[in-house]
Formats: sequence, C-alpha cells, structure tokens
Amino acid sequence: MKKYNNILVVVDQTQDHQPALSRAVHLASKSSGVKITVFLAIYDFSYEMTSMLSAEERQAMRRGVVVQREEWLKDIIRPYQNEGNDIDVLVVWHNRPYEAIIAEVFSSHHDLLIKATHEHDKIGSVIFTPTDWHLLRKCPCPVLMVKDHSWPDNGKILACVNLAADSETHDALNDAIVNEAQSIADILGAEVNLLNAYPATPVNVTIELPEFDPASYSDAVRGHHLISMKALRHKHSIAEEQTLVVEGLPEDVIPKVAEELDAELVILGTTGRTGLSAVFIGNTAEHTIDSLNCDLLALKPEGYVSPLAPNID
Repeated sequence: MKKYNNILVVVDQTQDHQPALSRAVHLASKSSGVKITVFLAIYDFSYEMTSMLSAEERQAMRRGVVVQREEWLKDIIRPYQNEGNDIDVLVVWHNRPYEAIIAEVFSSHHDLLIKATHEHDKIGSVIFTPTDWHLLRKCPCPVLMVKDHSWPDNGKILACVNLAADSETHDALNDAIVNEAQSIADILGAEVNLLNAYPATPVNVTIELPEFDPASYSDAVRGHHLISMKALRHKHSIAEEQTLVVEGLPEDVIPKVAEELDAELVILGTTGRTGLSAVFIGNTAEHTIDSLNCDLLALKPEGYVSPLAPNID
C-alpha cells in the first residue's frame, strides 16, 4: 500500500484556520513516519520600491516580515506538534508563489502537495486562483485541492478514468488513478468508485448524414466503454456495482455523480498542458473543478516533465 511520506502544505496567510494542514495531519495520522512541511511564499512590492533605503536595509525589512510569518505559522502548528506530528515551517520571499511552491517540491522531493481552495458562497463550488491553475498544470507530484470539511470514515472516493483514448499513456494514467484511489481508500477506510464519461452522438452527424442511425451509434459507443470498464475493474478487483459509465461531457458528469455519491474526494488525471494548447484544448480537470463540491486530487501522467523542472547538467 502506497503512503505519503513527505507532504507539502501551502497555507493561506489571510486565514488562521488552515484546511490544507488539517487534511495533511489527518492523512499523517493514518500512517507512521510522515513529515509535513508548512509552506508560505510572501511578497510585498512596496519593500522593493523604497528607494530611500539601501539594499541591505530592504533585505533586513524583508527578513523581518519573513520571521514574523514564521512565528505566526509556528503558533498554528504547535497544537499538531504537541500531538506528535513531525511538522516544519518554511517561509520564502517570492513574487510568484506557484514557482516557489514547485521549486520546493523539486528541492525536497515532496510526494504530495496540499492546498486549500476557495468556496463560492452561493453554490458551494470550488473557486480556483491563478496559483491553483499553475499548480494543477505544472506541479510534478499529485496535487490535492481541499475544501473546509472533514473526511468521514467509510466515505467514498470517485476515480475518474478516460476509456475513450486507446494509448499506452492513457492506459497507464488510468491505472495510476485507480491505484491512487485504492491506496487512499486503504488509508481512510473508504470505498472506491470508478467513473467514465463517454460522448453523446454528435448532432451535426445526424443532420449531415440522413442514413446515419444515432441509436445504433450510441449503443456501440456505450458498449465499447462498458467493455473497457469491465476490463479495468477486473484488473483492479473492483466490484461491478462500484463502476459507472455515463453519457455526457466529463465536466458535466463528474460533478453530478460526485454529488449523487456524496463523494469526499474526486481523483482524475491532468495532462499538464500549458500555453495555447491549454487555452484551446484545456484539461478535464480544469473544465471540471469549478463545479465540483468536494476535494480534488489531480495526477500527472508517468514521465511528465514540469516546465519548471530545474536544469541538471
């Protein structure tokens, strides 16, 4: 059974309550030897614009702010440390938090990144910040975005797989998603459910080809996905009643099923696209999460190389 040994927790300096830290401690309580690093990147442009001060004086002012935040974090983690948890704090001065976070992931070989998301008051969905988007796309380790709620015992995990693509990369990512779900389920005593969304019959095809039979086409597509799901659940020893194959777009199906199951966690893969391909093609994760009302764990494909990976000569 896999476990997380080296967890990086990104805190929100505007809040005293830290859901990400609570989630990390909860995971650590289920295993032994888990190290947690509480991380904060801070920056204040006004300290860089104070021309009346020397470089040394500006550096001293920045250091004073860092020390102040370190003491604040030490107060937050002290109750958890008193319970026996291995927790350190790290505060850095950096104007791009996501770059500082990913640099720390590489530097200290963290195997899980946990960060809290913002909850929309009206509909309860997750609201992601620009830093969140960068982390989902570029962080090399699994990224867990959490909301301010507890993970119940004997809860449900929804593992979202893509059975439409026939490639070794997608097959490997599907296996990784299911393995990750089963590992977390073992830790938490949760139930794993598999979900695959398949596309509906394109409307333009039925218009342009009068002889086209949409019902037969839809049955064939569904049959293919059911067969692929059967093979996947057999491979991972998952009961048939814990698998779902649903027609529709993933960004519509995943939040709906997660709500129906009352899932505490959704796990899916993200390709890590950046630049124009992210704008025009996008990722399932990015299309889904704005409507998701639970925690999200995003995984990268095997062999993914972050654009922020350090150069090694």
